[in-house]
Amino acid sequence: MILFFDIDGTLWDYKNYIPDSTRRAIKIAQENGHHCFINTGRARAFVHNEDLLSIGFDGIVSACGCMIEYKGETLFNRIISKEDTIRTVETVNKHGFKTILEGPRYLYMDKPDFKGDMFGEKVIDEMGNGLLGITENWGNWEINKLSCICDSPTRDQCFDELSDLYDFMLHTDTIVEMVPRGFNKGTGVLKVCELLNEDPKNTMAFGDSINDKEMLQTAGIAVAMGRSTDETKALADYVTANLEDDGIWKALEKYQLL
Repeated sequence: MILFFDIDGTLWDYKNYIPDSTRRAIKIAQENGHHCFINTGRARAFVHNEDLLSIGFDGIVSACGCMIEYKGETLFNRIISKEDTIRTVETVNKHGFKTILEGPRYLYMDKPDFKGDMFGEKVIDEMGNGLLGITENWGNWEINKLSCICDSPTRDQCFDELSDLYDFMLHTDTIVEMVPRGFNKGTGVLKVCELLNEDPKNTMAFGDSINDKEMLQTAGIAVAMGRSTDETKALADYVTANLEDDGIWKALEKYQLL
């Protein structure tokens, strides 16, 4: 079986705490012959925490299915073209969005745009040299997707102008992920199954929020963490305990994978 794990709210909490039971559960599942993958909306550049990666995943699906690695080798990487990226940045700038461009090697943001923003400051703190400026690297970005603060009266007009390029995932009225059309965590599950010659029915996915929707709908078994949104719980075959209460361990134990 192939197991897919969201990061934020599933593998760790907002303080990046990972329960020991989660580490043990993944290790035992692998020893029992199951493949374990991260499946995250974060671009690969933002999946670099040594504590997280020390768990020893078999692979990583990043950027909502736009990039796939297995055993340290990149098997798939969908980069937005330079022409489309320039058009995108010019459009979101015109509508007053504050933007983070997300790629396999770097994230790009203009830091003054995110002064006082909790997520923006977290990105700045964690990325170090992996964070570059948008303006100072104009046109030289390499990205899979982007995220924006979209507190603009012309937000929906911006979405209309870019609707041929992106699917829009609103986390709140003012926070949006913009992912190339047709890509999501669910397509990431299918692509991994294709690459590893596995039946998608023989998969299990763990998530907690709206951007896990397609992953949970696609997997053979969908597990929602205890603190998931109601919408996410409604998609699940099983709602497990909170992550800090051994949620991943208890779900894998229930399905006899340990």
